[in-house]
Amino acid sequence: MNAETQPTVAVLGASQRREKFGNKSVRAHRHAGWKVIPVNLDARVQEVEGLASVQRLGQVDEALQRITLYLPPPVVEELLEEIAAAGAEEVWFNPGTHTPPLLAKARALGVNAVVGCSIVDLGLSPSQFP
Repeated sequence: MNAETQPTVAVLGASQRREKFGNKSVRAHRHAGWKVIPVNLDARVQEVEGLASVQRLGQVDEALQRITLYLPPPVVEELLEEIAAAGAEEVWFNPGTHTPPLLAKARALGVNAVVGCSIVDLGLSPSQFP
């Protein structure tokens, strides 16, 4: 894939801890040829897996094909307006990130909410990224 056709994903909840799914997702998306933008709400986190991270989705200044979520439902709900404003083609609600009312609210805001594991969607398994 070249830079012009390379899809871009924001991993919201990206972690520096390799055992966390927010880190596995960064590695899996890179492995699959995506441009990855790690988003970690902690301002002290400056990079994840060698990639510069941002603290908020609003700091991403390029079109996103995907946002993949790795935060608990109450935090996702707080960020829902920001997620919707980012205008990603799809937003993956990974296991443990959603409730039925949260999904309904996201869809009411125009979010193309996909429930499932974004790593599996890549044709990979989280276990490939220990």
